[in-house]
Amino acid sequence: MSQHPRIRVLLVEDSPDDARLIHVLLGKATEADFAITHEDRLARGVLRLKQDRFDVVLLDFSLPDSFGLNTFLTIHETAPKVPVIVLTSLDDDELAAHAVREGAQDYLVKREVDTRLLVRSIRYAIARQAADDALRDSEQRYALAVQGANDGVFDWNLRSDSIYFSPRWKKMLGHAEDEVSPNPREWFERVHPDDIPTFRRRLSTHLDGESGHFRLEHRMRSADGNWLWVLTRGLAVFDSDGKPLRMAGSQSDITARKVAEEKLQHDALHDDLTSLANRVLFMDRLSCALADFERAPEQQFAVLFFDLDRFKNVNDSLGHPLGDKLLRGIAHRLEHYLRPGDTVARIGGDEFAILLNRINDIPGAIHVAERIQELLGMTFSIDGHEVFVTASIGIAHSATGYRSPDEIMRDADIAMYRAKAAGKARYEVFDRNMHQSAVALLKLETELRLGVQNNDFAMHYQPIVDLESGRIVGFESLVRWMHPERGIVSPNSFIAIAEETGLIVPLGWWVLEESCRQTHLWQSRFPSDPPLFINVNVSGKLFMKPGIVDRLMEILESTNLLPESLRLEVTENVVLEHVDIALDNLNQLRAMGIQLSIDDFGTGYSSLSYLQRFRYDQLKIDRSFVSRLSHGSDSRAIVETILGLANNLGIGVVAEGVETAEQAERLRQMSCPHGQGFWFSRPLTADAAGNLLAAGPEWFTGDGGLPA
Repeated sequence: MSQHPRIRVLLVEDSPDDARLIHVLLGKATEADFAITHEDRLARGVLRLKQDRFDVVLLDFSLPDSFGLNTFLTIHETAPKVPVIVLTSLDDDELAAHAVREGAQDYLVKREVDTRLLVRSIRYAIARQAADDALRDSEQRYALAVQGANDGVFDWNLRSDSIYFSPRWKKMLGHAEDEVSPNPREWFERVHPDDIPTFRRRLSTHLDGESGHFRLEHRMRSADGNWLWVLTRGLAVFDSDGKPLRMAGSQSDITARKVAEEKLQHDALHDDLTSLANRVLFMDRLSCALADFERAPEQQFAVLFFDLDRFKNVNDSLGHPLGDKLLRGIAHRLEHYLRPGDTVARIGGDEFAILLNRINDIPGAIHVAERIQELLGMTFSIDGHEVFVTASIGIAHSATGYRSPDEIMRDADIAMYRAKAAGKARYEVFDRNMHQSAVALLKLETELRLGVQNNDFAMHYQPIVDLESGRIVGFESLVRWMHPERGIVSPNSFIAIAEETGLIVPLGWWVLEESCRQTHLWQSRFPSDPPLFINVNVSGKLFMKPGIVDRLMEILESTNLLPESLRLEVTENVVLEHVDIALDNLNQLRAMGIQLSIDDFGTGYSSLSYLQRFRYDQLKIDRSFVSRLSHGSDSRAIVETILGLANNLGIGVVAEGVETAEQAERLRQMSCPHGQGFWFSRPLTADAAGNLLAAGPEWFTGDGGLPA
């Protein structure tokens, strides 16, 4: 039996893929045992809430039978004491913040969720709900106690200007019976200086007969010099001429409630890990800065938006607890560097934003960005580890002209991604060209979505050649986008966007099925021993999908291709980013007979370590080494080392990017078994590749030194 607490989760999510992802993420949790009940409609979720008991609800904002804030309100009204975490693919902070104000405990953007973030959010949501319930119960008990007990009472004779303070009133402030005289100054002089103006105004309004009663929450100085929060209530009695005769009332100590309210307000506006401002507070202050700028254009400001370069490597190598300590250390440095009027916020994960108020020009913002780079460049010593970090910073300045805080954040974010694309560890200032590029990128994404829906893709195939005999032994499949306006689009122009948007998943399954189908056709027409194989590049996102092994088996069965004829090319990042899931899936695929190949071998920093952790069938020597074979001994030595390593491990090798006869000959002399590149053939349509196979041994007509 599990020793971990059992947490009952109601997941209301209509996307099967997103639901499976939540199951996978919570299934990896080690600190709790999550029992998940899944419903795909709001109505079914409401019915389930009425029937069963749950500890937390994970709620998709957009469902077939409800959308947006109404979705949350319906769930919250059904079970107001069950904490709700909103899951949304809409990166709409205003909508999500509205849900939090209405009672949601948290909101998460689906594409940003990992196991740690999701589990922490659930834990905190349950804890906050319990605290909220406890606070409400406490306030109810407090109200009943006040009704049944004597608070501090006062009775002020306005004619004689003397006042009676009850023993409880005096004791509340830490005074003995004889330490407070009946002079009204004993009252007024103990009121906090900041509260005196409001106190006197409310009192005058009541004594002038302009308000029905006197009521005010304010601070009072106690005997030990500390400040208490009190609730003072009073009612004046008037004579027949409307002049006040006396005023009586009570004073209650509400310090505990005020402290709790202030803490709840602080928690709602600050990041729980670093205590920096959170996105909600940052956007509020940015709105104020924008309003000030519109009233007085000389009050310029700037926003710096940045995240840490390769922060994931810190978490993966040293663990999340140390990563959290690093984030706290960064927050500490930033807070101590910035001016009192500036705001630094943790937006989420390793993303931070800084609002620089009264910054006169862009060079001033650049100076701050450079200083931040210096601060982060200093070593962080954490639990005996020395950690170095860099950041990519985007800068947006008020002089650009903005109408809303969201526009400023958007442009600072665009500039940050431009800094990352330019090599990381640098800053970029936003300009209009960046926005135009972002718009063009969005247009490309939209067209790509339509392309996937309309199946506007075709497969090309590049031969893989036996360097000793010149025989074609297999092909690498390469997808092409048949754009209705731009014609054939190469993968370099759209694969990165497909990865970022998740479109790589449906596209990847189509590529696998089409490649397997075509390979079986070739094997039937051109039998060989061993049969032709097909190499297919596989995105890491496929390895995160539950059921990848079953899906691949279905593809092989439907196309009648033997598993041994399929070689999946994976990069190191597939393993690095999802170690446990990826290695488990790779082991299952290899057990099925599917061959596995490391793509771009030698370019990553951990290639050799992952050869130790996992048994691969083939590695592909990166074209950067092949292209320099004729320019010096270093590349030759690297290629020879890779070939020797592969030979010792019993791993097949394909040299990529063979473009000259000299390169082909050098590789053959080094006993490299297989080559691939333009020297042999460019990627071809299925029909053209079939013609090469039909040509038999005479297929290769170049002057590459291979047998005719």
